[in-house]
Amino acid sequence: MNTSTKDKIKGTVHEVKGKVKETAGKVTNNPNLEAEGNADKNTGKIEKKVGQIEKVFEK
Repeated sequence: MNTSTKDKIKGTVHEVKGKVKETAGKVTNNPNLEAEGNADKNTGKIEKKVGQIEKVFEK
């Protein structure tokens, strides 16, 4: 598996994990957990973009 695919997968995992944490933070009224989830979600988006960019340069 090439690097770009790994980054895309890791990005998706971080996005999903972040969304779960963010939702759990909202439900439990925990702003720290909600903020952590939002940060994870944004990290995932960045990783996915890095994977897309790497794929372009692999060609």
